Amino acid sequence: MASFRFQFYYPTTTTLVLGYALCSSLLSIINKYAITQFNYPGLLTSFQYLTSVSGVYILRKLGFLNHDPFTLKTAKKFFPAAVIFYLAIFTNTNLLRHANIDTFIVFRSMTPLLVAVADTTFRHQPFPSKLTFSSLLVISGGAVGYVSTDLGFTLTGYSWAFAYLISITTDMVYIKHMVTNLGLNTWGFVYYNNLLSLMMSPLFWVITGEYSDVVNDLGGELRFDLNAFLAVCLSCVLGLVISFFGFAARKAISATAFTVTGVVNKFLTVGVNVLIWDKHANPFGLVCLLFTIGGGVLYQQSVVVNDVAPKLEEEEEGKILGV
Repeated sequence: MASFRFQFYYPTTTTLVLGYALCSSLLSIINKYAITQFNYPGLLTSFQYLTSVSGVYILRKLGFLNHDPFTLKTAKKFFPAAVIFYLAIFTNTNLLRHANIDTFIVFRSMTPLLVAVADTTFRHQPFPSKLTFSSLLVISGGAVGYVSTDLGFTLTGYSWAFAYLISITTDMVYIKHMVTNLGLNTWGFVYYNNLLSLMMSPLFWVITGEYSDVVNDLGGELRFDLNAFLAVCLSCVLGLVISFFGFAARKAISATAFTVTGVVNKFLTVGVNVLIWDKHANPFGLVCLLFTIGGGVLYQQSVVVNDVAPKLEEEEEGKILGV
């Protein structure tokens, strides 16, 4: 009897970039809603990691995909990248917990500057041009203008924002290096990244003291809520989807181009946020926010990228994944 084989044709680079942009835009909104309904950031991200690991494992068993097997040798090599990824997600979730979506977008829009500097320093990209410095002024002016109108400003929120800015910049550059050189396929990266992050989660529960909050609330405030359940489930599913699109896009395009995608998609996030969420900046603040995003795009367009995009997969996976 012939065995069932699912033919999964690998998406084009354009599809990967658009898929990542769409998921990233929606996930920011959904994670913000999820953390307001389920105020345990460490536990929320753990559910997301668990969903991604379980999803990849089950889909592999069903023959829908193929991922590299787990080995201790590869795990040791990938572990630093997983730590950086965990810190980026951890700071992102706490930023969304303590600040509004617009504040997150402002700091996210500043990452192309730092990524481009890192590319120049560590990957031998050209120094910024005059147009680049002009865009720097646009970004800085937009960010300062936004912060001056941010009525929701708190020291805690902006502390998490700066921590997120540092961690996401490191994540963009270092994980690009890993996906280029480690040799795993896309689902292998998804599996390793989320599995190692899941293993680290209990340590952060203890460090942040969140475990004690959960234990204390088990006897009172922590109870089933349908809205919280649906929000957490949706964020977990999108977490799995964006893991695939994120790693696949990283392999297909340069680190700076990947960062541009993360900035441009925030235009959609701003639109959705204004339409469905009442926690956003005033009109002047939104204009400053758009200037910041536009400056980030202009900055990256002024940087000449010499990287040659690597192959999406090994030669035998060029057309079909999982067969």
